[in-house]
Amino acid sequence: TAQVAAEVTAAAGPDVDLTLPARTRWRGARHPVTLVLDEIFRVLSRLGFTRARGPEAETDWHNFTALNTPLDHPAADMHDTFYLAPGILLRSHTSPVQIRTMLAGPPPIRIIAPGMCYRRDPWDASHAPAFEQLEGLVVDEGITFVDLKATIAEFARGLLGTQTKVRFRPSYFPFTEPSAEVDVSCTICGGKGCSTCK
Repeated sequence: TAQVAAEVTAAAGPDVDLTLPARTRWRGARHPVTLVLDEIFRVLSRLGFTRARGPEAETDWHNFTALNTPLDHPAADMHDTFYLAPGILLRSHTSPVQIRTMLAGPPPIRIIAPGMCYRRDPWDASHAPAFEQLEGLVVDEGITFVDLKATIAEFARGLLGTQTKVRFRPSYFPFTEPSAEVDVSCTICGGKGCSTCK
């Protein structure tokens, strides 16, 4: 081995210091988005949700028509959606997973559907052409808006801490009725006002 070291030193030349310690081996880590999704699933699994997945290459029927979005809607235009072939596209949301789940079996259903989605959006601070989305679906007898509010409030407290305050505001979304927006208190300042929550 001394002879090998001498040969390597001679071959490396005077600019290489073979007495330096070796670099430590780089070890990978889990991506922050994966860590957050796993934490979200941990919180929602305590509420009885299971994880459902579907294909990223989807039919226009699953992505639009089955969700009451006609194919002449602007969202289905080629300038908004990535089409791979006639009738086949990269899903623009994870809602097709809901359709596939409902077609697969009868209620009760309580799922979350995480996954990558693709839209022809330009890059900016809040848009990207590929992004991770997560949505939930509950289908059962006796489910009301109160169940939705309680689930979201429990989810926010489970993910952000038990002191998290949750507020629901009536809003309009053409794809849900009734519709509401959810606000949560800032986890940094507690709602007093900071540069994060403004």
